Amino acid sequence: MNEDWQADLERWLVPYLEGLGNKTRRRMCPAYIAGLIGPGDRKSIQPMAARSHAIPYDRLHHFIGAGLWDSAPLEATLWQQADELVGGDESWLIIDDTALPKKGKASVGVAPQDATALGKNANCQTLVSVTLASGEVPVMLSLRLFLPESWTSDAARMDKAGVPALLQEYRTKPEIAIEEIDRVIASGVRFGCVLADAGYGLSAPFRQALSARGLCWAVGIPRHQKVYPADVQLIFPVAGRGRPRVRHVPDVKSRAAHAMLEDVKWRQVSWRKGTKGSLTARFTAVRVRIADGAPQRIGSAGAQHMPGEEAWLVGEHRSNGERKYYLSNLPADTPIKALAGAIKARWICEQAHQQLKEELGLDHFEGRSWTGLHRHALMTMMAYAFLQSRRIAQAGRKKKSPRPAATTQPASGATSHS
Repeated sequence: MNEDWQADLERWLVPYLEGLGNKTRRRMCPAYIAGLIGPGDRKSIQPMAARSHAIPYDRLHHFIGAGLWDSAPLEATLWQQADELVGGDESWLIIDDTALPKKGKASVGVAPQDATALGKNANCQTLVSVTLASGEVPVMLSLRLFLPESWTSDAARMDKAGVPALLQEYRTKPEIAIEEIDRVIASGVRFGCVLADAGYGLSAPFRQALSARGLCWAVGIPRHQKVYPADVQLIFPVAGRGRPRVRHVPDVKSRAAHAMLEDVKWRQVSWRKGTKGSLTARFTAVRVRIADGAPQRIGSAGAQHMPGEEAWLVGEHRSNGERKYYLSNLPADTPIKALAGAIKARWICEQAHQQLKEELGLDHFEGRSWTGLHRHALMTMMAYAFLQSRRIAQAGRKKKSPRPAATTQPASGATSHS
């Protein structure tokens, strides 16, 4: 990064600082973000303060951990800038989570839990993340802490960590994600489709909540997710004895996703160009009805889920032999290449998680409070958005354009390749 980045950062932060009001806070915010972006292996408060002779540790610590200021205006500015950079009808809103490994048990939300990014069960904090992306350009919008039941069942522990009273009730990760999606929608951020992995896609309430909001979605599912053929019919079964049946039942049984795709044709699909050529895998897609309707007793099979929404069931057969399965409510005439492109677009959020940790110290925060953790996370997202704005501007300047005037609007290139 060239030497004028700090001057660019000060200009870029002007709308954020208007939301802070207090003069001291208006000094602390740029200092904190400059500390995250600048050199140094550790991006926790003490080493950042040690590297800056202008800002003392206690003021920086107070700003993040205890200062009385509202993060909402800063978040609103972040979302507005993210929308300007990468928002649009062809942009993705990607739901995922990321783990922050921790020692001990005093830091808010820390507990032994499944850490997908680490590939194991680990003592960590888990943040539900919301990323807005266009093409290969992600901008992180939200990082919200998931509280395990070991925390939500202990009110005194939550009070000590400063968890807001309205957020002390247990919420699953999909429930947190829907709450964040609602806030994104209310803010006016533009996106075309919601993407999520199987950790969210396996949740019928999550999928149904997206559909109820009129959103397009493409999500991973476990191989055993049950589905019906798209042409399933509801019939009245003939009663062998007793009173006649009063409820419809499906005329065929539901099947696991992997079984539904066993006898279909697979084809090689390229979804985009990579640095080493086209990215390809074998895909197949069929229309189904998801078995996530109301449960009902169906003969000897017992309680079964009735047919729900019609959707695409997509299978991916990777070069290493691994198979993955997905559901999407994209229109019935969507080409398989577009389905594959939507499914594979989700992986860009993992790049964002990695950069937030490796470049900006998302996982370096050493405080224990809810407020401190979320403010630190907000500062890393602001820093990341700033870096993305510079990368987009630099890419715009490098592009050859027949009209010199086009170079005065570098950010517009962010959505042209969605």
